[in-house]
Formats: sequence, C-alpha cells, structure tokens
Amino acid sequence: MNAAPHAAVGASAPSATWRAPLATQVRDGSAARELDRISDKVLAGDRITFEEGLFLHERADIGTLGMLADAVRARKHPEGRVTYIVDRNINPTNVCITDCGFCAFYRRPNHPEAYVLERDEIVAKVQELADQGGRQVLMQGGHHNKLKSDWWCDLIADLKSRFPRINSHALSAPELHHFSVIEKRPVEDVIRDLSDAGWGSLPGAGAEMLVERVRLIIAPKKTDTDTWLDVHRKTHEAGLRSSATMMFGNVETPAERIEHLDRLRQLQDETGGFTAFACWNTQPDGVPEEHLYPQRTTPGVYLRVQAIARIYLDNFENMQTSYVTQGLKLAQVTLRYGCNDFGGTMLEENVVSAAGCFHLQSIQKIEDVIARAGFEPRRRNSWYGIDDERHDAPPSPANREEAATHRAVAGREVTR
Repeated sequence: MNAAPHAAVGASAPSATWRAPLATQVRDGSAARELDRISDKVLAGDRITFEEGLFLHERADIGTLGMLADAVRARKHPEGRVTYIVDRNINPTNVCITDCGFCAFYRRPNHPEAYVLERDEIVAKVQELADQGGRQVLMQGGHHNKLKSDWWCDLIADLKSRFPRINSHALSAPELHHFSVIEKRPVEDVIRDLSDAGWGSLPGAGAEMLVERVRLIIAPKKTDTDTWLDVHRKTHEAGLRSSATMMFGNVETPAERIEHLDRLRQLQDETGGFTAFACWNTQPDGVPEEHLYPQRTTPGVYLRVQAIARIYLDNFENMQTSYVTQGLKLAQVTLRYGCNDFGGTMLEENVVSAAGCFHLQSIQKIEDVIARAGFEPRRRNSWYGIDDERHDAPPSPANREEAATHRAVAGREVTR
C-alpha cells in the first residue's frame, strides 16, 4: 500500500467530518414532506430505494429512524423474542498475510507471537463450550501462508464427530478465496470439501465495506467486493447459509454505506441465503495504522447505521447487535433500533479485544438485559431455530439441511 492512500485515511473519513442532522431541519418544508413520504413507505412494508436510504441517513433524526426500524423489527418478529446463541470464538491461528491496517490481532509468518493451536487445545476449548450447552463454534484464522483447506477439513470433521450438536460456523469469504488461489482450484471445490467434512455455515467476516474505493485503502490485499459476494453466492448454491456484516467508520462516505447495504440486498434477493446482518464501527485502538484512522464513531452514529440497515435490508429476517464492540447498554438500546438478536455469548474472543475493546458477558447478564428491554430471551442455533427448553417446539430449522435455500440455482426447487 503506497503513501498516498494512507495520508487520506483520517482526512476523508466520515467520522472525522460528518455531522448528524438536526431534528429541526425536517420539521417543515420539502424535507419534512419527503421524510413523511419515505416513512409511510417503510411503515407500509414497501421497499425503499437507494436514494431514499441515503436521504434517511443524511436528513432523518435519530428518533424517527428508531421508530421506523422498530416497526420493521416488530413486523418481522411479532412474538416479542430476542434470540442469542451460546458459542465460542476460537482463532486456530493468528498468522495472516493480508496486512490489514485496522487489525490488531494478526501476526506475519515467523513473527515471535505467531501461533497455530494444537488440536488437543482446540478440542479442549470446544469441550468447555459443550459443557455449557453451546451450539456454535466460530472459527477463523486469517490468511495463513501454509495452512490449506485440507487442514480445516480435518479439524471440522474431527469436531463434528466429537461434538455433533455444535456447528462449525467457520472461516470467511476471503479465506475461502485464499484457499482457492493457493491450491489453484475453484472455490466451489473448496466449499464442497468443507461441506463434506461437516462445515455448517459461513460467517460474514471480511466484508468490511463492499465498495472498491474503500477496500483499496483499508484492505488492499483482501478479496474485492464482487469476489466476496460471489463466494457467499456459491456457498448458498451449495446449500449452506451465511451471515453478512459491515464495518463502518473509517474512510467511507454515507453513500458508500448505502451501497454496501444495496449489494447485500441484491444478493439476498437472488439467493435468500443470508441468515442475518450485523454491523459495527471500526475499533482503531492499538491497530497497526492507528495514527491514520479517525476516532471511533459515536453511539449515535452506530444507532443511525443500525437502524438504516434494518430499514433497508427488507429481505433479511434477522438483525444482530454487536455488544462485544458496543457494550451491553448500547446493545440494549439497539433492540429498539431494529435488532432482534443479541449474537453470541462468545466465551472467548480475541480479535476486537486486541484493539482494546472487550465486552464479553455472562449468559445470565445477557438474558437480564434482554428482559429489561421488554423482550423474552431465547437461545437459538446457527440457523435461527429456537433451541431453548422454554420453547414448546423443537428447533426449526434444526440443521444446515433444513435451513438451506437454493434460489440461486436455476431449475432447482426452493426449500426452506
């Protein structure tokens, strides 16, 4: 990465220059009429356009956005539940060769702090998760220069045989593409082998901002936007589900935030394969290029982006808050800004905590926060089937096969 884009990071970031609109700006006149018109569309369940999404971002007051996002949440989830999953985050290795300037976790090959966990240590961690009734292990390892997909297939198959009730929610689109490149074979083959090994779902990591101008500045060695989307498309075509994410608050403009959401909405229209969306702001503390990044965006900006995501992504069933980055109090507020899911308990977390952000909480604390917000807490599985003794029905969907969608494959019957 050359010096010119580096110099532009702080100066061009919306978190350094953007200011939230004042509610008084849309009290009367044409702006007020436009906000009323768009609000009526949202409340009627109609899809808004790119331009309308940008108008909400730039002109709507935070109270109106919360009201609209909460209305969408209530329409999609009228039962008044907020879900979460008992899971653990394991990073089998911290070796990565993509050198993202916003990541404080990775280490280059041969760095004295670089590691690859022994299998026994990984198994012991998953056993601790199983002992607490866990249903998901989130595993990601960056772009290791030597570990290939066969290493991951062997690990996933081993964990599946030992812990059949725990889903491997593993890897990321950039990692799958990395395997495809270093193994010189189609990513479809990588997906097939992982699926045969028992891989259950694909996390949305590595999306950052699905806009090429932004990616070339903050993650120039990672997959481009079209590749990230295509790996998820091919994962959906293979009968697996995935999640979607967005990391904002660095160099992107408001229009680019909407562009990111629009690309996700288009792919969801095509495949129906995304289970949920989650977003968080860049955590700049302690990252390799901290001096080049703006200060962390405010809670108000986080609520604004989260609410707009709930409004814009009308074909996503679930919105996940990010209490690990935002803390419990703000995460509780997001339950009235469109979120219906509290994410994972994450009995272990390494990546955002490396950037000085560490908000892991006990299961009981999470349930208390959900209940105080006026919702019933329920445990779920990776595919958003309720897996809770307080629920009077078995999980549905209960596994990756029941959760599969196949809309992207021509001529194949849609299943849910």
